[in-house]
Amino acid sequence: MMDSKITELLPELILLRHEFHQIPEIAGKEVLTSARIREELKKLPLELRDPLIGTDVVAVLDTGRPGRNILLRADMDALPIPEETGKPYASKHPGMMHACGHDGHITMLLGAAKYLCSIREQLSGTVKFVFQPGEEVEAMGRLLVDAGVLQNPPADRVAAIHGWPGLSKGAVCCRDGAIMASAAHFYITITGRGGHGSAPAAAIDPVVAAAQAICALQTIVSRNTDPRETAVLSICSVQAGHSSNVIPDEVKLSGTCRALTPEIANALEGKIRRVLAGICAATETSYEMEYHDLYKVSMNAPEAVAEARHAARQAGLKYVELPKPDMAAEDFSYYLDQCPGALIHLGLGEDFTKLHKSTFDFDDDVIPCGVAYLIHLVTGA
Repeated sequence: MMDSKITELLPELILLRHEFHQIPEIAGKEVLTSARIREELKKLPLELRDPLIGTDVVAVLDTGRPGRNILLRADMDALPIPEETGKPYASKHPGMMHACGHDGHITMLLGAAKYLCSIREQLSGTVKFVFQPGEEVEAMGRLLVDAGVLQNPPADRVAAIHGWPGLSKGAVCCRDGAIMASAAHFYITITGRGGHGSAPAAAIDPVVAAAQAICALQTIVSRNTDPRETAVLSICSVQAGHSSNVIPDEVKLSGTCRALTPEIANALEGKIRRVLAGICAATETSYEMEYHDLYKVSMNAPEAVAEARHAARQAGLKYVELPKPDMAAEDFSYYLDQCPGALIHLGLGEDFTKLHKSTFDFDDDVIPCGVAYLIHLVTGA
């Protein structure tokens, strides 16, 4: 049975979610979104703090009674994807949309803030509500942690929700240890000497070197990673030349690396450079590489997972133990790296539209599930 206070809040929360959906803003530029969040928080008996890194919004509910300091985080940026949902509340910003459900994450955290403020006399310790910019691509969670978001007061526990297609609708899904992978993005330029396609001996062909590199880099996973561990290396773009009969001077490759242990994640860059150096030496080409190690492995603490399980059941929600982690990445990993906590996946339905699709729209039906989960996580009851 859903809590009557949540039921009363729900129409307001759905309208808020639709409003956020209409004003998507990409990483670090969430000006309208953060302003609207601040408007809602100003209505509540909270300490609304100055931004730490720009568009972040941090508010603290201090009960004045001794107890745990719990930090609840929601990401709020959108993606540079044109929306094709056809919804009446579709994006008003051309080329941008909430295709990863962050509008739902914002709304659930606001709902929890409104509810918890209404029962503040029954609470102890502090609750910090963090609305974070730039989760997508920029991994600005790292900047926020570096700026001290986990301090003042020091967090005892951190928690976050991510809506997740393919899982039972409204279910709280979690696991001990790794729940999401690390992620790095790399950009490689292989340089040779261009020439006419009819005279390859007079050129130094970077296309051949790049082709060898693409194949050889796959051996980092298949032959240089313990088969009992997990890693991903994907070349996702290749750019070379403009003519069918001209060997270009250079080839550009870009891709991503993922892993489920810090040890493997930390070793991947060196292995890529070793492969590239060998191939370039053999083909008389040269290479340059930018390697951006953006996301850590998201590691859930067992004690926090136990609390998540308890909160879900106390809220009357289904709890699902995830059998394996996902190879997608999340910058909540930086919070988890510094403080025990749990990232949970909130099921959106087995056949729900995949994340990052132009037709994705967060399901309003699971908003009360997320709010109830967060409330029970804080109250422990």
